[in-house]
Amino acid sequence: MGEMSLSDYRGRWVLLFSHPADFTPVCTSEFVALSRAAARFEALDCALVAISVDSLYSHLAWVRAIHRHFGVTVGFPIVEDPSMVIGRAYGMLAENAPDAATLRATFFIDPDGIIRAKLCYPATIGRSVEELLRVVAALQRVDSDDVVTPEGWRPGDAVLLPPCQDQAEALAAADDSCWFHRVRPAHADEEVR
Repeated sequence: MGEMSLSDYRGRWVLLFSHPADFTPVCTSEFVALSRAAARFEALDCALVAISVDSLYSHLAWVRAIHRHFGVTVGFPIVEDPSMVIGRAYGMLAENAPDAATLRATFFIDPDGIIRAKLCYPATIGRSVEELLRVVAALQRVDSDDVVTPEGWRPGDAVLLPPCQDQAEALAAADDSCWFHRVRPAHADEEVR
C-alpha cells in the first residue's frame, strides 16, 4: 500500500499489531477475522496496521492466498520490518531475539499518537477480535467522560465513577453507598455494539 508513517494516522485511533510470520495458521486466522471486522474498527475511527519481519513480496503472496482461500480482502497495510528495528523499538522483541516468531504484540494508539494499552500473546495463541474492539471502545468511553469501565465492559453497559480522592468526599458519601465502587447507568444515547 506504499510508504507510510504512524504520524499519517494522527487524529485517529490505531491498532498496531505484530504477527510472527506470514503463511502461518494462527496469523492467517487473525488476518481473516480482522479483515472481516474492518468495518467495525472503522466505525470506531480506528485504523488497523500490521507489522512483521516478512518481506513485501511475502506479504503480497500471503494476502493473495488469503483472498483466494477465504474470500477475504486484507484492506489494511502490512509493514515489512526485516531488520526488526521497528519491532525492537516498540518492545515487541527482546533485544537479542534472533527472529520475531515468539510474540504477537498489539498496541492501542490514541489520536495524539500515545500508546494507551498493550496486549502480548505467545505465538501459539490467537488474539480475540472482540476483545480488541472492546478495548478500543473502552478507551474511547473513558476519554469521553470522567468514568472508568468495569470488568468485561461493553458499549451500552453501565460504567463506574472514579473513587473519591479525599477523606472529606469519602466521609460525605451516604452511609449505604459504596464510595469506592459507584455505578452509573449507561447513557440512553450510547450506542450498543
